[in-house]
Amino acid sequence: MIKINLPVSEAEIRKLKVGDEVSLNGIMLTGRDTAHSWLFKDKPDKVRDLLKDTVIYHCGPIVKKVGNEWHFVAAGPTTSIREEPYEGQVIKEYGIRGVMGKGGMGEKTLQALNENGSVYFHAVGGAATLQGQAVKKVHGVIKLEEFGVPEAMWIIEVDDFQAVVTMDSHGNSLHKGIKEASDKIANELIGI
Repeated sequence: MIKINLPVSEAEIRKLKVGDEVSLNGIMLTGRDTAHSWLFKDKPDKVRDLLKDTVIYHCGPIVKKVGNEWHFVAAGPTTSIREEPYEGQVIKEYGIRGVMGKGGMGEKTLQALNENGSVYFHAVGGAATLQGQAVKKVHGVIKLEEFGVPEAMWIIEVDDFQAVVTMDSHGNSLHKGIKEASDKIANELIGI
């Protein structure tokens, strides 16, 4: 298990390879469809410093408010491919070092990871409560009123949030490799 402290340098991220198991520690932000569209179209300056050299997590959390503080109840990943139209540009625009979700992403994102010195972290689906426990503190929330709880950008501090690198900054993608191998077997089975 490789410990990654956020924010993280490009040099540290470039050391990571597909298959590396990581423990993320520090500040990262959540962001789903509405947040990505906003980042892509509006290019807001107020999140630029928050996103630089950290991770954007494709997650629509379940949260509860106790007094004046927010707490994560569940923080499972959502399917990342929906962000493919935006992610490459968002990575470059904001200097993001990691994208995390489930299912992987496409060629435009893979190219941006390579060019920017970033990686894709795959978070295990079905472990939302455990992942919520890794969120130690909510430091703030952006666009809560406008976007709603699942789509808002939550600024969170995590401790030992575990994931696997499945797309690296060297052009490698576990998802692409599995699809190509599966397609080959399927074509052989049906005689193509």
